Amino acid sequence: MIEELEIKNFKAFASAKVRLGRYTLLSGLNSSGKSTVIQALALLRQASGADGLPLNGELVELGTGRDALTEFYSSAGEDPEIGFRIRDQAGHELEWRFRYGAEDDFLPLTYTSPPRLDHGRELALERAPDFSVFRDGFQYLRADRINPAVTFPRSYEMSVRRGFLGTRGEYAIDYLYHHQEDLIESSELRHSETSTQLLAQVESWMGEICPGVRVKAAVIERTDLVRLDFQFVHTKELPTSERRPTNVGFGLTYVLPIVIACLTAKPGALLLLENPEAHIHPQGQSAMARLTCAAAAAGAQVVVETHSDHILNGVRLAVKQGRLSAQDVVLQYFLRNGLKIDISTPVIGSDGMISQWPAGFFDEWERALDELLS
Repeated sequence: MIEELEIKNFKAFASAKVRLGRYTLLSGLNSSGKSTVIQALALLRQASGADGLPLNGELVELGTGRDALTEFYSSAGEDPEIGFRIRDQAGHELEWRFRYGAEDDFLPLTYTSPPRLDHGRELALERAPDFSVFRDGFQYLRADRINPAVTFPRSYEMSVRRGFLGTRGEYAIDYLYHHQEDLIESSELRHSETSTQLLAQVESWMGEICPGVRVKAAVIERTDLVRLDFQFVHTKELPTSERRPTNVGFGLTYVLPIVIACLTAKPGALLLLENPEAHIHPQGQSAMARLTCAAAAAGAQVVVETHSDHILNGVRLAVKQGRLSAQDVVLQYFLRNGLKIDISTPVIGSDGMISQWPAGFFDEWERALDELLS
């Protein structure tokens, strides 16, 4: 598990050390640095095995070096470098530095510690710390996920061989088709006493957003497409006819990749989740908080970027109810302050209470209430 991420000269930060936990919640105003943390971790995954930093790839598309270099960089007569360092709980560290080029979309590696072997090959396994960002089961779901559509892409490479849902969740439907009968073994992740198969558990969690929903993924023969349909169970367990996602609103389709990613999270793997609350009502947002906490309790490392106080309060309740240890939760609040980004780390107690509430940290409801009562 990654315990600390250090960033040098990258996007929002000239220099920053960000503590991470089993469950990390990133919050703050827009353009305050939350996405920089997520993208730094995704870039390290994208650069795995390479002799440099590919700024455009499967996970992240930043443009060129001028887009990646922090606006706060002070040259001081030296050529800039973009750097990252990660440390795990045992104190093992990996560090990389990359040479900046304003128009380059691949930044050459200038330094790594421990050093690589044999012209840039992967570190020998016995010498490489086992960090979650490089383990099997890695998932990164961006805020701009799949929209409701009649069909979605099929890919054996992504859905079966790699088990990757795609950064937009575009392969989540195909993944569900192939793995719908897989068993969810972790008791922390299971929603109810219904079938432990993936499809049944997906439907149970989705039922927190839309009670009675049923999900169907089917291959369209002789195409590279898979179809998604929803049904709804009303009285006497009689489902409605199948409905296209385009006819049931954004929320169900938008949250489906999040549900699948959490239910299939592997112990020791890393989940990067942006705005799991998007397009769903407060009850559904609280359910997504419980599910993301369950993924962490089941052994994954989970990093959530959110603007939702329902997500925060869902995490607090998970701690109070003993579903997740307070020591496993790290809250990070980002606030732009002139030419720098301030990072606050409120501490959550075993009772779910928070040690401090920095200005702007999920306090808009109270501010509005004060004005209404004044």
